[in-house]
Parts: sequence; C-alpha cells; structure tokens
Amino acid sequence: MDIVNEKKRLEEQDARHSIQDDASRKHSVISRAGEIINASGHRDQLRRQYGLLSICGLALTIDNAWVALGTSISLAIANGGPPGVLYELIVAVIYYGFIAASLAELASALPTAGGVYHWASITPGPRAGRIIGFFTGALNFFGWIFDLASITYIVAELVVQMYVVYHPDLMIQAWHLYIAYVLIIWLAVVATVFANRFLPYLQHFGLFMVIVGGMITIIVVAAMPKQHASHSFVWTDWTNVTGWGSGVAFLTGVLNGAFTIGTPDSVTHIAEELPNPKVDIPKAIAAQIILGGLTSFCYAIALFYGISNLSDVTTSNGSFPVAAIYSQATGSPGATFGLLFIIFLSLIPSLIGTVLTVSRTWWALARDNATPFPATFALVSERLSCPVPATLLTGVLTTALGAITFGSKTAFTDLTGSFVILTTVSYALAIAPNLVTGRKAIPRGPFWMGGLGWVVNGVAVVAIAFFNIMFCFPAALPFDASTMNYNSVILVGVIVLTAFWWLVHGIRKYPGPKLAELYISSGEHL
Repeated sequence: MDIVNEKKRLEEQDARHSIQDDASRKHSVISRAGEIINASGHRDQLRRQYGLLSICGLALTIDNAWVALGTSISLAIANGGPPGVLYELIVAVIYYGFIAASLAELASALPTAGGVYHWASITPGPRAGRIIGFFTGALNFFGWIFDLASITYIVAELVVQMYVVYHPDLMIQAWHLYIAYVLIIWLAVVATVFANRFLPYLQHFGLFMVIVGGMITIIVVAAMPKQHASHSFVWTDWTNVTGWGSGVAFLTGVLNGAFTIGTPDSVTHIAEELPNPKVDIPKAIAAQIILGGLTSFCYAIALFYGISNLSDVTTSNGSFPVAAIYSQATGSPGATFGLLFIIFLSLIPSLIGTVLTVSRTWWALARDNATPFPATFALVSERLSCPVPATLLTGVLTTALGAITFGSKTAFTDLTGSFVILTTVSYALAIAPNLVTGRKAIPRGPFWMGGLGWVVNGVAVVAIAFFNIMFCFPAALPFDASTMNYNSVILVGVIVLTAFWWLVHGIRKYPGPKLAELYISSGEHL
C-alpha cells in the first residue's frame, strides 16, 4: 500500500510540474521527451509567485539606492564634497542606464535564474560560450556574495547605531558588530527558506518603505533644520581632499554612485519565479534605475541642506555616519532614531532579496554542474519552493566573510567594495559577445532595441572598461599598502580561482548550460 501511495504521490508531483499556466507555457519549450522545459533548459521547480508589483519591489529594495547613498556618504564626500556626490551620481545613473537596457534586452529574450551566466554562454556561440559563461557565472556570483556581506554589515552597523542613539557612551567594538551581523544574516536565511511564500508580500512592503519611507525622510530632513546649508555648499563648492586632480577625483568618485545604483541584474535571477518574465523583468530593471536614481538624488539634496557641520559627519565615531547628519538636521534623538528605523525597515527586504539573488545564482550554476558538489547544491525543496542547500551555503559564506572584520576592517571593505567591478565585468562578458556575433545569437524578446541596440550595447561595454580602470585607482594620494585600492587584485584573484576550478573540474566535467543544448537542438526561440 505504501508503494502504491508513493507512486501516486510521485505521479501527482510530475503532473504539477508538467501542467503550467498559460503564461508560464509561453516562456517554455517542449523537449524531445515531451516535457515542458523553461528557458534555463530545466523544468520548473520553483513557484512562479511574483507579479509585476512584487518584482519591481524586489528590484528597488535590493538596490535600496537612497539608503546605499546614505551609508557611504562619509566616503563619497571626499571626491568633491556635496556637489561631487550629486554630479557623480548623475553620471553613474546614466552609465548604468546603458547597462540596464542591455541586460533588459537579454532578459527579455532568455529569462533564467542564471542571468548573465546563461547569456554569456549563448551570445558568443557554442564553442566560446562554454568557457566564457563559466567565468561569467563565477564573477557574477562572487560579486553578489560580497555585496550580501556588505549589506549585512550595513544592517549590523545600523542596529548598533540605533542603540548608540540612546547610549552615546558606548564604545563600539568589532564583536558588537559581528554578533549583530551573524544574527541578521541567519534570520534572513531562515526567512528565505521557511517563509518563501510570503516574500512577494514582503517586497510589496519593501517597495512602500523605499518610496514612502524615502519621501518621509526627505521631508523631515528638509523641513526640520533651524538653519539650512547654503546653496553654494550643496551645488558649487567643490571640495577635493583625495590628492588627485579634479578630473580623476570626479571619475573615481563615480564609484560611489555606482555602488548606489549598481544592481540591474538582481531580479534576473528570479526569472523562474515569474509567470511572465520576458515582459516583467525589463520593467523591473527600468523601475530600479529610474526610481532608484530619482530617490537617491532627492535624498542626497535633502541630506546636504541638513548639514550644519561637515567635519562632524566625516569624523563621526559612530558605526553609521548618516546618523550624524540626521542628528544635525533634526536636533532630536527621537527623530534621529525614527529616521534610522525607516532605514532599518527598508533594509530588511533588501537583505532578504539579496539572499534570494545570491542563492538562486549559485543554484543555477550547480544545476549545470559548474560548482563543487553540484548534486547537493542543485537540490530544491519544492514544498518550500527554495533551493535550500544553496541558501544555507549563502549564509555560511556570508558569516565567514564577516569574520574578516576582526583581522582587518580595511580588507573587508575592499572585498565588499569589489562588487561593482566584479558584476560589471560579468555584464560585459555577456554584452560584448552579443555585439561580436552581430546581435544574432539570441532570440528577440518583447523588449528589443533593434538598431539602437548596437549603440546602447557598445556604449555599455566601453563605459564598463573605462570606469573599471578608474575604479581601480587608489582612493587618495599618497597611498601605501594599507590605503591601496585592491579592486584589481580581487578581480584577478577571482579569475585565478575560477581558472583553477576550470582546470580541475570544468574542462572535463562541465558540459555547459542545458539551455544552450536545448536552444541549439530544438531550433526554437525560447
């Protein structure tokens, strides 16, 4: 009887995976075995539970642009003062606009959890695509795991700073931050695993906090100061303390804007959890760039007009320097705590959304046998709609990265700061081959730029190469081993590590993604 029941259960399970709704079928093909396969070359294992609103919420909360700008304000202000931050942000938004349009076009054609990893496997053609995709996936994953460590640490700093608002005599120690860090990342992992079906609603809340919470913060910071900063302080008083010439200082300072806005591929890794990814993902990417850029720009203006003493901000001994601006602008511990709490509420969906992105990226690589222990990390709990082993690994790696702060906070900052370079290189490895192959290697999705795509893709690739060179310059002159910019070293280190894994595993055991095999053999546009 147990055998009969188990057979019946398996048959029902297979039926659930084979019978998808109409929207899902539109983005699938039929394999030779008659099974419905999604664009990744695999059958659906995750619930397609995100709608347009929730995926836009996810895009905006993972980016959390105005919060990201606030968390890096004390560093960003060195490259030109307030005017530098504002104008560098504008350049970064334009720069990422070209990248975002290029990625949106690829996502509209081939929406998969692998994102740039899968596109880089297709756009160069089958011969080169296998190795280019392999390296692209690794670069993208490392970029995102470093970003997750950064966000987790920011939340830990925020929680400790909220405590310090009412306990100003506390001397913040590294262990205070690490305990908060570990608790926060594992609460996010547990929520991702066991509360997955509620996460679309969490992203609705996150969208509300990013937009409405941002508006409330802007209004409070703009309205409460007894005396505002001068217009010249905000818009024209160029203050360069980097030691570089103004041109180099400006261009290297664009990195701060890139950190603020630079997550255009985040929602592409949730493609297999959307009923209509070809249409909705490009919209979510556009929402992230446009609304993220707008809210962060307005927030920066409000912050700078609320500053009464810039040196107190740049030399703040708190763990969250933007709290010093809030304190100056409001003159109230209660108001400062309230504004920090708004950031906290917006960062929780951001943190969980980033756990989703990182875990789905590793899972997509494991499905294609590109990782260590692929059979384990490719497993999915279909009841929880979650790749549990990949999600747990995400928590373990993030916990380990946080421990670096005990040895060197600078090393941790350099590592997490490499997010921008690692991810943009992975973008270029998907976009550039698309140009080289005449933009013909992928099918046309609902979002297709036509002839304009040549210009947009070309500008994106050239801008990535140019700005990544600038982002490898030391932040200030003179510099030594402790103040050196290690972005280039980290990039080379990730490439070397990936090359080692390619030689040990990839050459013999990595067949390339199934979507490439399916796409070529079926002759269908996925």
